[in-house]
Amino acid sequence: MLRCEAVGKRYGRGGWVLSDVDLRVSAGDVLAVVGGNGSGKSTLLRILAGLSRPTSGTVSGRPPNIGYVPDRFTAHDRISALSYLTHMGRIRGLPASAARARGGHLLERLSLVGGRDASLRTLSKGNAQKVALAQALLVRPGLLVLDEPWSGLDASAHGVLAELIGEVAAQGGAVVFTDHHEAILKAHAGGVYAISDGRVTWRGGRQAGSRTSLVELVLTAPPTGVMPVEVNWPALPGVAGTARRGDAVVLRVAREHSDAVLLTALRHGWSVAGLAEAVDEPGSRADARRTAL
Repeated sequence: MLRCEAVGKRYGRGGWVLSDVDLRVSAGDVLAVVGGNGSGKSTLLRILAGLSRPTSGTVSGRPPNIGYVPDRFTAHDRISALSYLTHMGRIRGLPASAARARGGHLLERLSLVGGRDASLRTLSKGNAQKVALAQALLVRPGLLVLDEPWSGLDASAHGVLAELIGEVAAQGGAVVFTDHHEAILKAHAGGVYAISDGRVTWRGGRQAGSRTSLVELVLTAPPTGVMPVEVNWPALPGVAGTARRGDAVVLRVAREHSDAVLLTALRHGWSVAGLAEAVDEPGSRADARRTAL
């Protein structure tokens, strides 16, 4: 678990940008940081990523592999997007062939305009952002830090970014991002921290002891009869319980992790046969509403 304890930050002898920040980020979390322009959001993200040292306080539990996307990725190099990613992958310890293959796969998923051989200096802001996202995901991150990641992306890339965030969380990584749009916060964040006057407070999301919204997923082999790949379901973040129902696998999943678990299931060849929504309260019996697909 990544923890910030009494973290403060100021530049030189200027005023405090951040004061007495206490927060924690656990495996599988997808958290948003909100605040006005100049509130210190980017400073906090840089501290979480290890790119900036706090002036006071401590940061502990930072994972070894961190992916970071700044609010603006400025690249004026003549090299191609794929060459850049191959180089960055080698810096991060990947063999050149693996870095090239991984970089090409990510650029294809993000539909980079101009293709993998497009020169970095020719890219629009949105397409440069796609390259920035790809470099952050070359190595599976234990922490993915995204500063305004949706800014400038086309509509199709919005969906891919949501998938990538879900995959990181499903694999046990944590994601922290900033964005100004309330709809994006509601769609993607399991919890929200707000910054005002240099102080960080918990604005909303599920906390220990609060009501837990669960989704029950019923998974089966596809109609073709091809056996899907077995998955260690209990190890996925947000999975609260598993059971067998005939040939089906039934999972109870915290709502904020349901998209990531669904994506994992589909990628491993499972079909979704049904779902149930339930709200579990401590000491109460769940009331489930099931819907066949």
